[in-house]
Amino acid sequence: MALEFLYSLVLIFGISAFLLFVLGKLKIPSIVGFLVAGVLIGPYGFDLVKDVHEIELLAEIGVVLLMFTIGLEFSLKNLQVLRTVVFGGGLLQVCLTIIVVAFLSYFYLAQTLNRALFDGFLVALSSTAIVFKMLLDRAEMNAPYGRAAIGMLIFQDLCVVPFMLFVPALGGSSGGALEIALTLIKAALVIAAVLLAAKWAVPHILHQIVSTRSRELFVITIIVLSLGTALLTSKLGLSLALGAFLAGVVISESEYAAQAVSDMLPFKESFTGLFFIAIGMLMNLGIFLNNMAMVITVVIAILLIKIAVTSLAAFLLGHSLRNALQAGFYLAQIGEFSFVLVVAGKAHGLISEELYQTFLSGSILTMILTPFAIGASSSLSSWLVSKPGLHALERLHRDYARQRYPEKMADHVIVIGFGVNGSNLSRVLKASKIPYVVLELSSATVRKAKRKGEPIYYGDGASVEILHKLGIKTAKTVVVAISDAAVTRRIVQIARAENQNIYIIVRTRYLAEVDDLVSLGANEVIPEEFETSIEIFSKVLRHYYVPVNVIREHIDAVRSESYRALRSVALPRKPLADRHGLLSEIEIETFLLKADSPAVGQMLGELGLRTKAGVTVLAIERENKAHPMPSGSFRLEAGDILLMIGKRDDIHCALAYLDTGLLPQRDA
Repeated sequence: MALEFLYSLVLIFGISAFLLFVLGKLKIPSIVGFLVAGVLIGPYGFDLVKDVHEIELLAEIGVVLLMFTIGLEFSLKNLQVLRTVVFGGGLLQVCLTIIVVAFLSYFYLAQTLNRALFDGFLVALSSTAIVFKMLLDRAEMNAPYGRAAIGMLIFQDLCVVPFMLFVPALGGSSGGALEIALTLIKAALVIAAVLLAAKWAVPHILHQIVSTRSRELFVITIIVLSLGTALLTSKLGLSLALGAFLAGVVISESEYAAQAVSDMLPFKESFTGLFFIAIGMLMNLGIFLNNMAMVITVVIAILLIKIAVTSLAAFLLGHSLRNALQAGFYLAQIGEFSFVLVVAGKAHGLISEELYQTFLSGSILTMILTPFAIGASSSLSSWLVSKPGLHALERLHRDYARQRYPEKMADHVIVIGFGVNGSNLSRVLKASKIPYVVLELSSATVRKAKRKGEPIYYGDGASVEILHKLGIKTAKTVVVAISDAAVTRRIVQIARAENQNIYIIVRTRYLAEVDDLVSLGANEVIPEEFETSIEIFSKVLRHYYVPVNVIREHIDAVRSESYRALRSVALPRKPLADRHGLLSEIEIETFLLKADSPAVGQMLGELGLRTKAGVTVLAIERENKAHPMPSGSFRLEAGDILLMIGKRDDIHCALAYLDTGLLPQRDA
């Protein structure tokens, strides 16, 4: 039995590794590889894995670990920041999806009302695992559409518990509303108890564990907390996933969250891969091929409904139409917890066998299509917004969100994006009295910054009309500091076409985007990953006493030709080591002149520190004012602080000379 299980595990990971390698060469996301691997090796494919049940158990552990790490990354503070999106946008998205799907199911599929509501439950959930992974891989967690998607996903995960509670009631095997109410109260009490543990018990336990300095004990404790909390909530009638999420939130409130994420990440990645493989195993290729037209119709219907409803929810929450549509593309798939829900629904007679298999096939296809839909979301969203009907809707929202654009300006800076980079740049421009305007797509950010007096306006930087309103024709510089690569390229293209003389500076995340942006007309492209490397090697070279001008030459070499130079820069190692040895004897020291010092009243040249002691005075501080490189005529006073540089023995000699007026004898 053990050998058979090991054989299945090796087969699964072996085929998955091969598919991931091939698909990676084709730039296709790994999630697609896992799902395809599951379809191929599952009982409805080549039937290579015999004991599917044990793989499903490992996959369930994968879901638990996934939700645990999500809880670690979303502490109570982060949830507080996202509360409007979670409880506003999430509630709106879930309720609207249930209503639309139930309506279509009731009138077009002739389902009973209970079954129609259950269908709405299934479609309302999206895949936390896929969307979070895509957002992390694309570095879009903090983009407006990324935050909208994250908030709605958190609310969907919270909805799994009440959905599971309502399944028996919809199937007619529940004790009624009283039983559901009691279970919900129990859930609330469990959540409250866990959150209290976050504040009092867990930090104390982890502190005691860490004090032992045993990494093995720390890892085991984290695993026990995550799996144990999940098991506890499951025993109390709630979901394993909710318990794991709460355990993550508990640990996230301690100072050991970063170490916990680091230690659990390998487990999560491995088991989450198994989860997607197990999902792929559920797909019955025979039913799919025999009912292809129906399955494709279901897939199209799910995608259209979820994109439309999610976009509407995000739009009503205050996001621009383009960002709302992008959030819709991110959440267009069926979620992993829908598979748990559909199994429970089937057991209670809420879904027929034929519709069950059709739903499974369609759901897996939506998951497979998700990475491609996300990849095209920016272009598709911009294209849709340009259509007459949606364009008019976006214009209404823009008119509502913005204040009157500024009067005509000249030689100003246009800052597109008011994130960390945009806000820091604005602060410097304001301090330097350089005229500037800011363009931002988040209406909430615009309102908040307006109250602080920022010249900020709501709008899409990819709109020629809006750039004209901000004076693109007369501006001297435009700085693009947004996360959306596709929109950044369009902004650069438009700015260069509208003003041939404007200086375009673009912040991008990756080196691969530099050449495209330069070819479109950008003057300066600053990839964050290389700027980080510059900061690192600059500090390393300074630590080895490399002259500042040499460091600057290396930095200029990196930044020249759009950062291509870094690929071939070879820093000499031996000279650095030699310099470090050469300077190891050099010291920098300070000396406070007291009133009884013989040096008081003398001019620096008369004192002769360089000729008599061999040290150089770099600066003198007097009454909190620095006098760098003082001349020989500088007269010393009591209270002066001298900053000197020289060899160690010379420094000691100079200190004695300043203190006593006598030069000590040196060893021959």
